[in-house]
Amino acid sequence: MSEPSISGTSNSGTSKPLRTVHWIGTGLSTGRSGLELLLEHGARVVLWGRTAAKAEQCLAARGLAGRAGARAFDTEALAAALAPGDVLVSMLPAARHPELLRLATAHDAHFACSSYVSPELAELAASASRTVVLTEAGLDPGIDHLMAHRLVELGRAAAGEAVSTADFTSYCGGLPAELNEFRYRFSWAPLGVLNALRSPARYLHDWRLRTASRPWEETTEHPLGGEKFEVYPNRDSLPFAEQYGFPAHWRKRSFVRGTLRPAGWRAAWSEVFATVESGDEGRIAALAGELAERHPMRATDRDRVVLAVALELSWADGAWSGSCLLDLRGDERESAMALLVSLPLAYGITRILDGALAPGLHRAAESPREAERWLDFLASRGIATELRTTETTTRGALL
Repeated sequence: MSEPSISGTSNSGTSKPLRTVHWIGTGLSTGRSGLELLLEHGARVVLWGRTAAKAEQCLAARGLAGRAGARAFDTEALAAALAPGDVLVSMLPAARHPELLRLATAHDAHFACSSYVSPELAELAASASRTVVLTEAGLDPGIDHLMAHRLVELGRAAAGEAVSTADFTSYCGGLPAELNEFRYRFSWAPLGVLNALRSPARYLHDWRLRTASRPWEETTEHPLGGEKFEVYPNRDSLPFAEQYGFPAHWRKRSFVRGTLRPAGWRAAWSEVFATVESGDEGRIAALAGELAERHPMRATDRDRVVLAVALELSWADGAWSGSCLLDLRGDERESAMALLVSLPLAYGITRILDGALAPGLHRAAESPREAERWLDFLASRGIATELRTTETTTRGALL
């Protein structure tokens, strides 16, 4: 076990007691920027990996050797280390979240992750009387939620109480900065990527509720800024309209959240789709291993993340449209994916440490005001969102 030298107060020099952030997982989304923010905020950080050596290697690779603790993850050791007010951060697969949340609540600690809320996690959070449960606080889900709240707030101001037809899209994708034949760069476990394709997608398109058992078959072209992409729906999009605060007088014509890929992706992945469609667990696992070998992530590789959220409203005597675009490339310091997952998550954790979030379930920032706070923070760290809006009257005049 490796532990940095720490004092009993925060780095700010105040008498506020020093609390520990237990960050569990050393994968590709454990970014330098997120861990640095927590250290800057005055928290004690312990990184838990499969082994202490793995955690130490992760910290060294991110330029944080000696600044955070490194320990081998085991639930008994974690339970012994947890104290009231600490924050347990799970970067493990979503199936592990419930057991870790139970551990956090048993010790009056808090819980944070970047994953979607499962029914079990929501049920546990509902009974948490002292524990803040922060979820969906990474990139997608996470920053996409912030953009959606911004657009809905702007749309409400433009349309007022007018009965409006609404079309909403939200697409996000991790891409290779320099396109390869495979049209992809693995930013998380290949088996997880393949299994995600096996989840049906439910969404609304042109007034019709649609369910796609094979989401990739719904791939369509999606131009952005003169560049061609391909997009397809994922998961169940419909509950997010309520989460984003869509008013009852907006009639949803289309509402879809999905994944963005470079043009040519569907053709390049024909072998993958055939294997996923077979449903053969052994074949799928074997292909995941082969893909990891065929398309290794080298130290010199750079990634790119594109996130595009758009809302269009039309009513009897006018129309409004708004879009948010985030397009970021990784560099030698940090991948775009690691930065965009870890930094908003870490910012949410600072809100927990500051006592700004009440006990119970939170999905990133769930109010327009809080969403703006998060977006302003990200902009201060160089993660700028391009916002465009257009409003017209029935006479076609730009307002």
